[in-house]
Amino acid sequence: MKTSNLHLAVALDGAGWHPAAWREPRARPRELFRARPWVEHVREAERGLLDFVTLEDSHGLQSTVADVADDRTDRVRGRLDAIMLAARVAPLTRGVGIVAAADTTVTEPFLLSTQVATLDFVSRGRAGWLLQVSTGERDAGYVGPRLVPEPGARYDEATEYVEVVRQLWDSWEDDAEIRDAASNRFFDRRRVHHIDHAGTHFSVKGPSITPRSPQGQPVVAALVLGAAQKALAAATADVIIVPAKDDRQLATAPERIADAVAAAGREPAEVRVLADAVVFLGPDRTATLERRHRLDALAGASHGADALVFTGTPAELADVLLDWRELGYDGFRLRPGAIPHDLDQVTRALVPELVRRGAFRPRYEADTLRGLLGFNRPAGRSVPRSSAGAAIT
Repeated sequence: MKTSNLHLAVALDGAGWHPAAWREPRARPRELFRARPWVEHVREAERGLLDFVTLEDSHGLQSTVADVADDRTDRVRGRLDAIMLAARVAPLTRGVGIVAAADTTVTEPFLLSTQVATLDFVSRGRAGWLLQVSTGERDAGYVGPRLVPEPGARYDEATEYVEVVRQLWDSWEDDAEIRDAASNRFFDRRRVHHIDHAGTHFSVKGPSITPRSPQGQPVVAALVLGAAQKALAAATADVIIVPAKDDRQLATAPERIADAVAAAGREPAEVRVLADAVVFLGPDRTATLERRHRLDALAGASHGADALVFTGTPAELADVLLDWRELGYDGFRLRPGAIPHDLDQVTRALVPELVRRGAFRPRYEADTLRGLLGFNRPAGRSVPRSSAGAAIT
């Protein structure tokens, strides 16, 4: 079911999405590798009633399009592991979804499935996975002994990877745990199943070591930057995030995504499509432009991104988002240019403006991320109790 209110998320990465954001007075660069500021940022997102935050990750040092090499010293380099950071933050929050990035190219599906399912337990049903695929020539070097496909084949591998993860999430039936001390039965082994997946890229017997989690299927999100990513997201993701560089891309993306979802044999109502934008916000548009120009000067170049960059007031951004909603978007993921300033402007100025206009909820209306996004909790996929998918013995 689709919901009438907008869905809003923020993307948290380093000190913000501007490469000079770490030099802002409130940036606290000495604490980027400590848990406390991340807890504060996610709590701020929760204060603003946002649907979820994304926590970025990668298996290489950060770089930008403008970087000729990875040896620049005026950029934030290094990050904390997103899933482990999410597990640290989750128990200290109550309402906001926590979507951690993880890469299909350099991890195994069994491990990732247990990590995200565990996060779903730790967060009491607010976990998600931001699906990433590494395609760089050097990425195989991060893996060790695992044979990594050529870059062009990694999206096919990722499609199978997600299917394996989803099978593992369903390898325990909901009523598999009995926990009855009187009868000396903790679980019903007939309701825990091998998945016996034998595919092109993976052979996984299963079952998962983690019981079926609160959401049943944690939310899978994917970013679309090209045709291969669009096909992968359309076939596998619950939330599809679309960065658009110009108005034409922005206007045509929802229809193109809907066509790709239908081509993958799914209903468009099964996904939420979010536009992605970098935002610099402040109560005074001129002062906000000056702040962005000052950051550009510190970085030595005008800030560019793989998405539209908005600079202005929260009320002006509210106008833009409501216009974009008419194009067919279910909501938006906003990347704060500098944290905490632009994050605070989203939660303390933009959200109240959208609530005032009746476009955003005034309170959390569900206790799981799937619920916030308007998804039902899915029933476990039926597993035959013979041969493939047999109950464990």
